[in-house]
Amino acid sequence: MSSIINNDILSPISSKRTRKEKLFKICGLSAIIFALSMLIILFITIFSKGYSAFYQTRIKLNINFNEELIDPTGAREITTLNTADYSKLISQSLFKFLNIDKNHPKSSEIKSLISYNSFLTLRDRVLNDPLIIGKTVKINLIASDDVDQMIKGNISLNISEENRKISDFQIEAINKLKSDGAILTVFNKTLFTKSDSREPEVSGVLGAIIGSFYCLFVAVCISVPIGVFAAIFLQEFAKKNKITDFIEININNLAAVPSIVFGLLGLSVFINFFHLPRSSPIVGGLVLALMSLPTIVIVTRASLLAVPDTIRDGAIALGASKMQAIFNQVLPLATPGICTGVIIALARALGETAPLLMIGMIAFIPDTPIAITDPATALPAQIFMWADHPERAFVERTSAAILILLSFLIVMNATAIYIRHKFEKKW
Repeated sequence: MSSIINNDILSPISSKRTRKEKLFKICGLSAIIFALSMLIILFITIFSKGYSAFYQTRIKLNINFNEELIDPTGAREITTLNTADYSKLISQSLFKFLNIDKNHPKSSEIKSLISYNSFLTLRDRVLNDPLIIGKTVKINLIASDDVDQMIKGNISLNISEENRKISDFQIEAINKLKSDGAILTVFNKTLFTKSDSREPEVSGVLGAIIGSFYCLFVAVCISVPIGVFAAIFLQEFAKKNKITDFIEININNLAAVPSIVFGLLGLSVFINFFHLPRSSPIVGGLVLALMSLPTIVIVTRASLLAVPDTIRDGAIALGASKMQAIFNQVLPLATPGICTGVIIALARALGETAPLLMIGMIAFIPDTPIAITDPATALPAQIFMWADHPERAFVERTSAAILILLSFLIVMNATAIYIRHKFEKKW
């Protein structure tokens, strides 16, 4: 009788608990599905806008390297060859193909079909091989951004001529070039072999990638040894007192400080006080090192704490000193966790933009940095700058640069996961 009464009392409680558990599972599953959906939408949006930047439009022309225009004296002096009017060679080739002359009222529109910087391609060919002078050679030249966007379908041809960036005469010329097989679509190696430019069709991320690499290199050289050794001292050697408690609290607080605060610190200390070169990877690396230090210290301490005390006690019992026990036994076992934390901290630093803005790494840098003191930019800063340009060609390059940055971050985080699962010890 009592068991029946107890079952009658507990049954509603049990069913209520079951309903709550089911509701909790549904809420958790819904949250996961929502997060994954937003992530998928984000990737699809970025990829749909940026994939077209990985190929570009080129125009194949028969270029006559006219000696009268390039080197009328025939002396083949470097100065003469370097200052010749190579743009005129391109214009003559286009005019000849389209059967017009330079006096045509729309000749300037035809000249703009080719990228402004294409004359540099001809100049480099002549400087590398002066024997080409006097010959006619078929060369692929980069099309202007408007032509490139038209070929990719990003410019609507159904609107009126005054409301689009490309004229009817240019469209007619492009169609004639296309019908003759002179319009090519190739992989955009310029995106990976050139640095920033005012012309979107010849801009690339090489300088930004090298700048990011230099910043990470400086950050690794400073933050990893300081962070790891500070964590070892605090965890294994320092006495527990008010001073160490104060240090630990501040380290935890620093890990939550907004990144722009570190940028302000770098601006006031490294640039204004120590007078290090502005917009240089050495300053960027120092700022990223300061930002990564708290995370590295916290992760290293957690990895050391995860090693059982029996390892320490066993080493000391066999005659090892405390330092020998820590560095020969404990630290190797904690290394996988430390490496994982370091990689994650540096991956976060790689994607930071705010501190780089404060130290001036958003300047227009068309050259590739050679040393850590040269003016440079970084991938996040490059993305920020390109996003501010109104041209449609820069929109796709912004998305392409985001995809490249995400690729680096995914590789770094995948490496951290691999190291953790490969070398992690189960106690």
